[in-house]
Amino acid sequence: MRVDVWAPAAKSVELVAGGRRIAMQPGVEPGRWQVDADPAVFSEGYRYSLDGKDPVPDPGSRWQPDGVHGASHRIDTAELRALQAAAKVFAAKPLSEAVIYELHVGTFTPEGTYRAAQAKLPHLLQLGITHVELMPLATFPGRRGWGYDGVDLYAPFPAYGTPRQLAEFVQACHAAGIAVLLDVVYNHVGPDGNYLSQYGPYFTEQYHTGWGAALNYDGAQSDPVRHFIIDNALMWLRDYGFDGLRLDAVHAIYSFGAVHVLEELAGAVRQLGAQLGRTLLLIAESDLNDPRLVRSIAQGGYGLDAHWADDFHHAVHRLFTGETDGYYGDFHGLADVAAALRDGYVYQGQYSAHRGRRHGRPPTGVGAEQLVVCSQNHDQIGNRAQGERLSMLLGVPQLKAVAAMTLLSPFVPLLFQGEEWGARTPFLYFTDHQDAELGRLVAEGRSREFSSFRWAGAVPNPQELGTFERSKLDWSELAAPAHAELFEWYRQLLRLRRDAARGASAHGTGTQDKPLVTYDADAAWLCFSHRGLLAVFNLSDRPQPVPRPAGPWRLVLRSDPRWADAALVPAHGTDVYCG
Repeated sequence: MRVDVWAPAAKSVELVAGGRRIAMQPGVEPGRWQVDADPAVFSEGYRYSLDGKDPVPDPGSRWQPDGVHGASHRIDTAELRALQAAAKVFAAKPLSEAVIYELHVGTFTPEGTYRAAQAKLPHLLQLGITHVELMPLATFPGRRGWGYDGVDLYAPFPAYGTPRQLAEFVQACHAAGIAVLLDVVYNHVGPDGNYLSQYGPYFTEQYHTGWGAALNYDGAQSDPVRHFIIDNALMWLRDYGFDGLRLDAVHAIYSFGAVHVLEELAGAVRQLGAQLGRTLLLIAESDLNDPRLVRSIAQGGYGLDAHWADDFHHAVHRLFTGETDGYYGDFHGLADVAAALRDGYVYQGQYSAHRGRRHGRPPTGVGAEQLVVCSQNHDQIGNRAQGERLSMLLGVPQLKAVAAMTLLSPFVPLLFQGEEWGARTPFLYFTDHQDAELGRLVAEGRSREFSSFRWAGAVPNPQELGTFERSKLDWSELAAPAHAELFEWYRQLLRLRRDAARGASAHGTGTQDKPLVTYDADAAWLCFSHRGLLAVFNLSDRPQPVPRPAGPWRLVLRSDPRWADAALVPAHGTDVYCG
């Protein structure tokens, strides 16, 4: 069996396996070392020794069952691919019809495993979800965490299940008609268990991220680093059957060569999709308000399929909670919500007081299906001091209004686990660093991070087990009348969205058309119409009539069904009409 590793600065490399040290030889490609070894020697794992030093895990390890400092293990990728070949051919819904559900495997169920998550697929189908998005799986230190400090990028986190069980989860989603996206982190690597720098120049001193050293995408010997990352993306899509990737914080990916690494990644993913006969997605998280992310390469863009649009969340959150700390101070009420509903971007080049500079540019040529919006996600909940969801900050009428704005918007809506029933469990930031000093520094850093926000209460210690346990969803809440009512509201909104999308498709309506948005900030009402649906919001403290666009509108959904007067919208009420 041929094994190889990139270690350009090493003078010698040994494969350490089966109680033996096997000398490796320089390969054809500069900096690579290789050897042919009996497969039997890998049965208890393996490591590499560079220049006679202590053996360390393989940078491209496919399985780390004993954690980030343990031995690396090989897996049978042919077995994983056979699972896909044996499964029924699956075609994901296009982004124009997509509804994404973000979940964290470890807190989605009490068990925190792929198999337990698989048992919840009927719930997601009933809700109307088309795409599940898993938070990062690359192996990170300890037994619990968000996954954004992963260090073994090719190895799925062992606490959630085996590689085969992950592939089975993806196949079960496909059998249910649900596509699966994976959150991947290509801007930095976590500190605990990070052995990459021992192997080669994976990192650069030219740029820095807020989470650690930046990856080397444009310096000397950066080509193998780019290949390492791109091959990782292709692995998740090819071997496990994922339908797309969410690229974490691409504004912290520094690539200033003639070909940006995101452009190179997009080309490689398109080529793989053509080979497999599948449509594979790349969705960026970015706070740049930059349409170049989703413009085609021919237009000077990076050729990604979509990107998150944070302005929508910030405008809606500011309106309903009244919070003005931090970045919420840049948003000012209904006018910004109207702009977000119409364009996706609120900031299109105007001055941002929070940033102290101009921000963004107009989203010219960007289709609604190229922007992913939400009212809640892991960051916006978990990066609050107490991990409060909107269900802990707002009443049911307001939650219904927020849901209608998000789910009936022209963009791709994303829900965060438990949002659909107004879960009362927080989602906190939790870690399990085995290095006590690192754990202390992380806890102190979290407290400092919230200095620009005036949130009450001490920040829970991320290292404590209770912080993780408190973040697990309580599925018994669904049986309570108030939670069941909210779940049904979400389900009905998604049904209306689905029917409207089908109608638009049947009539050849494109996704470039913008909604008609009208509002009165003083009277506190807003309405918008798009694709045959009209949503009317009364955000005042009294019932009032709201001017509606001309047309034969038929009331199909009312947030307070006890209100009989169709001419008025109840206080804090939401009405939805079909045209």
